Amino acid sequence: MSGKEIMFTPVKLGSIELKNRLVMAPLTRMRAIGGDVPSPLAKTYYSQRASAGLIITEATQISPLGMGYPATPGIYSSEQTSAWKEIVESVHAKDGCIVAQLWHVGRISHSSLHPEQGLPEAPSAIPAAGKTYGADWQLHDYETPKAMTAGDIARLLKDYELAAQNAKTAGFDGIEIHAANGYLLDQFLQDKTNHRTDQYGGSIENRLRLLGEVIEAVIKVFPADKIGVRLSPYGSFNDMSDSDPVALFMAAIHKLNTYKLAYVHMIEPRSTSAGGDDQAVEDAPITSEIFRQAYQGKFISAGGYDQAMGEAVLEAGLADAVAYGRLYISNPDLAERFQANAPLNPYNRATFYGGEEVGYTDYPTL
Repeated sequence: MSGKEIMFTPVKLGSIELKNRLVMAPLTRMRAIGGDVPSPLAKTYYSQRASAGLIITEATQISPLGMGYPATPGIYSSEQTSAWKEIVESVHAKDGCIVAQLWHVGRISHSSLHPEQGLPEAPSAIPAAGKTYGADWQLHDYETPKAMTAGDIARLLKDYELAAQNAKTAGFDGIEIHAANGYLLDQFLQDKTNHRTDQYGGSIENRLRLLGEVIEAVIKVFPADKIGVRLSPYGSFNDMSDSDPVALFMAAIHKLNTYKLAYVHMIEPRSTSAGGDDQAVEDAPITSEIFRQAYQGKFISAGGYDQAMGEAVLEAGLADAVAYGRLYISNPDLAERFQANAPLNPYNRATFYGGEEVGYTDYPTL
């Protein structure tokens, strides 16, 4: 089959059935309302995009301390869960499929976002370089985070389990564990940010331990074949790096193979972070070529794809599905446009974060 034919062929990711191979990538939009509840507009936004084979929600914090930016939604309260339930039902009503991405940002936060909890937490007390948004939507220097204790990690695992239970109550088709992009689980994985000397630090095996424990916590709620994991080898976003990324992420893949998950979702380090321009990163390795063969399950690839690139990676067998981010922001009917070879709406970067309808629910369909 051609790449285009494959793109519009159904596929099962674990027990999650997709009608096509287009995935709406998780997209932080910073439009939640009071109590970190998804706004009523989010129901329209997600249902507009239900023709995707799979929608992965915007990153959704599992606890107040997991929050890293103003107006991002949570999934730890009954009010948040009720709002997500309405969103899930609206996607299902259009024959769509949606999973919740569970998120804890670790050190990529500011204490003003969770004043009752205090400083951000991380594997080690190492601040990120640069600045971040506080609750006032102004830029602040990153604070030195609190190094997590054994008790903090035990509480974190309970938070993941509760978030998974709330996702199940809301009716999600599954969950994705966000272990990418320099957030908490990625901070435990990579040795630039993990200087621990206990069972969670040092060797690669130890640095993988927390990711395994998080998977085991959420498997109490969802079967493994409804759980995905997102990773970002070579990603430098949020001041990240590792001294031996191939060894680290190959070990991560081998560990994930043992769980028989729905999928692994890997980001190509080809395009810059959402705040930069859209130029490719020079000499970036092709993540799917390095790690796809080692993974025994279904594989989603993300990172700056256009239609032709997505079709090519499917045809080459380097992915089972392809995730699109910015193109899904501006083209709610991206699947129909790809199928018809129709022109795409350009996206307006100025409206990516914050605001209301403009740049969110007002992009036209064909």
